[in-house]
Amino acid sequence: MMERVQALEERVAHLMRGVEDLSDMVTGQGKEIDRLNRLVRLLVEREAEREALGQETPAANVRPPHW
Repeated sequence: MMERVQALEERVAHLMRGVEDLSDMVTGQGKEIDRLNRLVRLLVEREAEREALGQETPAANVRPPHW
């Protein structure tokens, strides 16, 4: 009976470690998502300012002048 309890305790310990590791990963991913969202917002604002000032944006399919 004690061996069974010990085996269950070991499994629980491993599962708890796995949950903690996954929690850390999710926290890190959340922080990265927040950072990327801020970056996208800044880029959108920058592009909106550029459009508001009437600045021409580079065309995607135009070769650079050095070609």
